[in-house]
Amino acid sequence: MAEFTLAGFAAHLTALANMTIAEHEGLEKAAVIVETEAKSVIGTYRYGWPQLAPATLAKKSANTPLLETGAMRESIQHSVGDKEARIGSNDDKAVWQELGTSRGIPPRSFLAGAARHKEKEVVAAIGDAVYGHLTMTRFLR
Repeated sequence: MAEFTLAGFAAHLTALANMTIAEHEGLEKAAVIVETEAKSVIGTYRYGWPQLAPATLAKKSANTPLLETGAMRESIQHSVGDKEARIGSNDDKAVWQELGTSRGIPPRSFLAGAARHKEKEVVAAIGDAVYGHLTMTRFLR
């Protein structure tokens, strides 16, 4: 069993008291991972989405699902709060594309899909931030 010095124990308690900092850092890293992935998948078929309809292709200059002007992709942002991170868009079209519509747009989940595809990286980023913060106290002894 490891023994604590008084100074080491005080450092450990300080680290625990400041765990919110580590959580915030981990969530920030995780949010950036998902945001970057969501932006990168727009305009591709990497997630196996349905092909664009012939009528849609006739209106577009390229076979790039969800990508027209880049405005929806650029609207994707993240924010980090207490014990949560949010990644999303304020563009109404993003909701229609993510969930699909009753008017014939199939769902092409770029936000939830990005979270699913990057799950291991997100868990690692949060875990690394918290672990790094906790083990930092070893260097303070």
